[in-house]
Amino acid sequence: MQEPWRRRFGARLARARALLGEFYTAPYRGAVARARRDEDDLFMLFVYAELMGVPNPATYYTLELQPLLLERFHEWHNRMGLERSPLDHFRCC
Repeated sequence: MQEPWRRRFGARLARARALLGEFYTAPYRGAVARARRDEDDLFMLFVYAELMGVPNPATYYTLELQPLLLERFHEWHNRMGLERSPLDHFRCC
């Protein structure tokens, strides 16, 4: 059985470790989120490129992903600066 002071010291050490981890990662959290959003936007462009008239050599592979990404399509085209859906046969707004 551990002594009470060791448990308290271990708990304090774990809190200090968590605090230092937040201290070092906090400044980069926004940059990492921005980079991830940019990658997601590019991926959405690849998936929906053929529907917008942009030739896409990977259309065969991206067609099965379209239903999965359909829920995020509206926020994506708004973030890209398109007020309405760029697809003629698909209206999400």
